[in-house]
Amino acid sequence: MLNLPLTFLQRPASATTPRPWLLVLMHGVGSNEQDLFSLAPQIPERFHVLSLRAPFRMGPGSHAWFDFSIEPGGERSINETQEAESRALIARTIESAAEQLGIPPERVVVGGFSQGGIMALSLLLTQPALMQAAMVWHSRLLPQVIPLAAPADALRGKQLWLSHGVHDNVIPLANALAIAHHMAPLPVTVTYREFPGAHEIRPAELTATVTWLDSLASTPTAF
Repeated sequence: MLNLPLTFLQRPASATTPRPWLLVLMHGVGSNEQDLFSLAPQIPERFHVLSLRAPFRMGPGSHAWFDFSIEPGGERSINETQEAESRALIARTIESAAEQLGIPPERVVVGGFSQGGIMALSLLLTQPALMQAAMVWHSRLLPQVIPLAAPADALRGKQLWLSHGVHDNVIPLANALAIAHHMAPLPVTVTYREFPGAHEIRPAELTATVTWLDSLASTPTAF
């Protein structure tokens, strides 16, 4: 059994996989580790799936990676102390899980939905050595993280899945376009997709994401 800093659910990789990968998933605000863990049956068996619970409790079964508020003009302000604490906890969790499972960073993917995707993107930008790729569903880039980003060269060879709903009324599509714009000059391979729908992962989006995951793990360069 894994011993990790955050509460989690796990689905082991198939015992016959010679070089398993690790997929770490993070839920959106107000949810918990059960949420994205429900996708585990769709994830290729070569992946060890780990679904994390955010550390800040909002209510029964309801957790967040950080508190935030929306100002009258639509601007969002976040609890920066909580965000930094969550980011450090997630980094320690990824590092510890990979070490205990014997999976190198070259076979680690960190992903999330909404606020969980915000955390995945923040970790890719600030601690790229932890992972090979990030998977970001319906999220945004925190301005607070940009000054903390690793040198561009540290991102060389990394990959990013970025998808969003064109009718997302919680985190508007403009946020995904802003992420793509920010990533454009960086040496990261970005796969950007838009899907019909709102703030949700519909079957077509999940299928496309899983195809991308499978291609990551199937490339001849995969360690």
